[in-house]
Amino acid sequence: MLNALDIRDQVRLDWLDYQQLVAILSQYSKPRDRISALLADGSLVRVRKGLYVFGERYRRAPISREVLANLVYGPSYVSLDFALSRYGLIPERVEDVTSVTTGEKKVFTTPLGVFSYQPLAVRRYAQGIRWTVDGDVHYLIASPEKALVDKVWTDKRFKSAAKKDFEAYLLDDLRLDEELLGALDKDQLARLAEAFGSKKIRMLVDFLAGCHE
Repeated sequence: MLNALDIRDQVRLDWLDYQQLVAILSQYSKPRDRISALLADGSLVRVRKGLYVFGERYRRAPISREVLANLVYGPSYVSLDFALSRYGLIPERVEDVTSVTTGEKKVFTTPLGVFSYQPLAVRRYAQGIRWTVDGDVHYLIASPEKALVDKVWTDKRFKSAAKKDFEAYLLDDLRLDEELLGALDKDQLARLAEAFGSKKIRMLVDFLAGCHE
């Protein structure tokens, strides 16, 4: 009988999809029954339908939630509050992994945490994404500049009327680090403003340009 270690020996990473599982369990007449048994004893954990990770005692290393965020719903990349926190732009530690997608707005509550997705038009999506390699894994995450632009764009609470409004919003509301704001790449910000084609983002970029002076 194949156990979790037998399955793990046949895959490179600590997560796998339903098709991989069925192929590995092809010796069983009813592989779904074996999957159910592995889930019941904790050898496998279902993240969402069709996506599984090994139970904690069978993992080679801690599971990358950034990788899972890319896999849970896509196309997507990690951005918004989670990325801003990771880059140190905001002081809060953000537990929920926030992402941007070309699909629909979604929230997935899983055994490995909450993964949320905000929609973004295709023409605004690709600029500013980083392909990040972390040991044996890789995932898509926004650059600091893109994470901030995504946050401003998707935050419906903030409706800017003038460039001066951004100071209170960025520094008082979001509590962004002023020194790191001033260090953002102004050329990338300009490219993002062009890709978004939005007055709101153009005013943001103009405000941030003043932080470089």
